[in-house]
Amino acid sequence: MEIVYFDELESTQVYLSDKIRSGEIIENTAICAFIQSAGIGSRDNTWQSKQGNLHVSFCIKTQELAQDLPLASASIYFAFLMKEVLQRQNSKVWIKWPNDFYIEDKKIGGLMSSKINDFLIVGMGINLKYAPFNAEILDIEVDIAKLLNEYFSYIDEKILWKNIFSKYMLEFEKSRNFFIHNEGKILSLKDALLYKDGSILLDNKRIYSLR
Repeated sequence: MEIVYFDELESTQVYLSDKIRSGEIIENTAICAFIQSAGIGSRDNTWQSKQGNLHVSFCIKTQELAQDLPLASASIYFAFLMKEVLQRQNSKVWIKWPNDFYIEDKKIGGLMSSKINDFLIVGMGINLKYAPFNAEILDIEVDIAKLLNEYFSYIDEKILWKNIFSKYMLEFEKSRNFFIHNEGKILSLKDALLYKDGSILLDNKRIYSLR
């Protein structure tokens, strides 16, 4: 995958999405900005960030994804792959359902996914050096270029979703101590039922991780 670096962008996700829609990007590509001034977080919130943190978005043709990966599971899948790459370097990061990176009980980043044309687009932000109030930074030091190279090489292995899910299912138990926002409600994950596609049954509704 080609990785294109920028000193500054408003949003790697918006930039990549626009280039795909205009036909300027037709191959798997990653966009990384050292400074991101208007990143997109969960529930369309602005992701506060500074230079030194990770801000990256990438696109993969849907026909090149792991053969058993449901698109609704993409956020969990790609977050978990990054978690495993970081854990190889002795980080204690874990994934809170569906797509948030945590160190203990503090959020350090997040991931979102969407589909445009024939591409799945994934946007990711991780606090490496700086964190906003009530958040945390990654517990190890990493070189962004080396981290992304290792991550995209791992993605290229096209590990089956069923293999990722079998490990994620165990880690999901940690999420039961937390809450999520859904349709204007704050819901506890304590009694959530996890399905094999990564969705959950909560408040009598099926909730998916693709967002």
